[in-house]
Amino acid sequence: MLPKKQNYENLADSLIEKFNLRGIEGYYCDNAKEALSMAKRFLTPGCSISWGGSETLKEIGLIDELKASDYILYDRDEAVTPEDKARLYRKIVTVDYFFMSSNAITLDGQLVNIDGSGNRVACLITGPSNVIIIAGMNKIVTDVETGIERVRNMAAPPNVIRLGFQNPCAQLGRCANCLSKDCICCEIVITRKSRIPGRIKVILVGEELGF
Repeated sequence: MLPKKQNYENLADSLIEKFNLRGIEGYYCDNAKEALSMAKRFLTPGCSISWGGSETLKEIGLIDELKASDYILYDRDEAVTPEDKARLYRKIVTVDYFFMSSNAITLDGQLVNIDGSGNRVACLITGPSNVIIIAGMNKIVTDVETGIERVRNMAAPPNVIRLGFQNPCAQLGRCANCLSKDCICCEIVITRKSRIPGRIKVILVGEELGF
């Protein structure tokens, strides 16, 4: 095994122990293909599923797999009007499984996430019966403060470019602490414990995924 891969596995083992203390289930997969297979193993026949915006989920092929399945799916991108979005969101918060990534994960097992509208972090906090997080090992940071810095300066700028917004970070390549109308750093959520043991499941992947 390559040294980098071995280090990822060693670090993941340590993180999974920290997750357990926080009521979070942790798993490790060597690559994206294994992560996709594991994610699908959690699903039950006829279950309802939705997901938050995530390049990681796209990169491992999960979104395409779900759309080709016969599960009950609620895709927020299908909503056109504000009324459609409101109706769809009321269904999303009651799904059996909600998929997302995490913007950062600390060495002591806390999840750091920053959102624009807050729909993704809202489902992380409460609502869906199961939240399954898939995250590459590039998301691991030393502590919460470093995690917030990582999100604002490394994840947010390329996300703003992807979304086609004109926030300052799209031009600067780093956070400008803006209050733009399209700001995607409106809600900062730190998950330090899952009050319902096992509701949150984190699949760590030994690759660099997402932003």
